[in-house]
Amino acid sequence: MAMRDTDVEIRGDSLSGKKILLGVSGGIAAVDTVRLARELRRHGATVSVMMTHSAQKIITPLAVEWATQTNVITDWESDLSALDEVDGILISPATRDLLASYLHGLQHGPILMALSAARSRKCPVMMIPSMHADLAEDPVTTELVSEVEQLGIKVHWGEEQEGKRKTPPHDEIVARFANYINSNKPRRKSVVITLGATRSPIDDIRYIQNTSSGSTGYQIADHLYRHGHDVTCVSGITTYPKPSWLPLDIYSDTPEKMLNELKALSNDEIDAWIHSAAVLDYVVESPAEGKLASQQGPLNVKLVESPKHILELKDKCKDSVRIGFKLETGIKQKELVRRAVAQLEYAGMTAVIANRLEDLTDENRPRAYLVDKTGADFTLESMLDVCEAISTVIDRGNR
Repeated sequence: MAMRDTDVEIRGDSLSGKKILLGVSGGIAAVDTVRLARELRRHGATVSVMMTHSAQKIITPLAVEWATQTNVITDWESDLSALDEVDGILISPATRDLLASYLHGLQHGPILMALSAARSRKCPVMMIPSMHADLAEDPVTTELVSEVEQLGIKVHWGEEQEGKRKTPPHDEIVARFANYINSNKPRRKSVVITLGATRSPIDDIRYIQNTSSGSTGYQIADHLYRHGHDVTCVSGITTYPKPSWLPLDIYSDTPEKMLNELKALSNDEIDAWIHSAAVLDYVVESPAEGKLASQQGPLNVKLVESPKHILELKDKCKDSVRIGFKLETGIKQKELVRRAVAQLEYAGMTAVIANRLEDLTDENRPRAYLVDKTGADFTLESMLDVCEAISTVIDRGNR
């Protein structure tokens, strides 16, 4: 069935089943409310909206009703049933006037009543301030924000641009909001994920490198972050844009650097390891110093096997969930699964995501197969299926 202009494409489930109240106050950033509301819906949220009178001078409730497919609450005469059993409140933009009114218990509008109810119900609230830089840097503003945060509200500022503290992009706001909502769920885990390509130098100018954009790893990291997990990326060379909201990304462009970072992280309490990076199986034995002269005839470069990361970490991480990746080409599915099972056994993995290079560019073929330690294999039709399968394995734990 063709999509209507009011429909949205579902891109994730991090807010699935959640009733979200979006509060819009009178900053100029209210013009982005339509994009923000639709982005919340793309990740599964059921959205209700409250607008202050000043916000309605910037964007009409009619436009917001189109974006949410629900009535917008604008005054006390509106249907206030949206206050019932709300799972989270997002205020964007949040003006200084709204921050001060909330702290002093003022009730001049439905948004402030909703925030008061949230305080007593311990409902998670995130505020996205938007104001001129000089107002944002005013000590009074700093004090207001500090007091709001002491009451348990998450406040996130955007970058300063053109003399203003603008709101972040709508996709970043929703990602951070989903993480904040879901971080309160039980069994949230500390996860390390490797991604991207690695290289080995031939000299100071040249190198050998395998192919990986980092797309798979960053999409998995983003999915887990939105579901409230504590995610650390250890990334090689990437061309896929890194989601700006991921909290920690450690750059390690060679197999050796990446392995050293992983060994250092293994000293912390890491619940799950995801090895999606394309790590070179062979590296240059003796890189030359400086730049090798050109036009000197054939160049012989000796390659030697590099340590296998999943084997090097086998004993140190044996009590954690460990998910490997197996990329092959030119083989049948049965053989692909057999090789994945072999990796499971010799490296002590919890599960392996196996795929074929030729499947990645064919929309009619499954994206991958998940093989777990029971020997069962599951077909994963899309990248979202891959993310959800990994999330399920992590939630289940190493059993």
